Amino acid sequence: MTWLAIFIGGGLGSLARYGFGLLSGKLYAGHFPLGTFLSNLTSCIVLGVFVLFFASKNQLNEAYKALVLVGFCGGFSTFSTFSFETLNLMKSGEWGWVIANVLLSILVCLGVLYFISRFQSV
Repeated sequence: MTWLAIFIGGGLGSLARYGFGLLSGKLYAGHFPLGTFLSNLTSCIVLGVFVLFFASKNQLNEAYKALVLVGFCGGFSTFSTFSFETLNLMKSGEWGWVIANVLLSILVCLGVLYFISRFQSV
């Protein structure tokens, strides 16, 4: 059951990431890889919120956790695309965007998870 949950969650997360990419491409034409950044940020928010939610639900089936945390968040966030887009910015000499992408992606995503974790009573 857990494997199927991960499979379904991963597919849904990948579709959501693809949709973010299409939507951000229509709304923003700049050099910063906004779709990937927003996918990774949103995935961190979803992960943090659901970690809190699942911590309060002791009897919840592990497949539900796997569906969201491993499947959806794994399919929705994308380190490989982040790396590829950063490499393309490097190759085109856009070092300001390289630095902005790396720092924003890491610091903002970690910051969001840290902020959400403050609400967990452990």
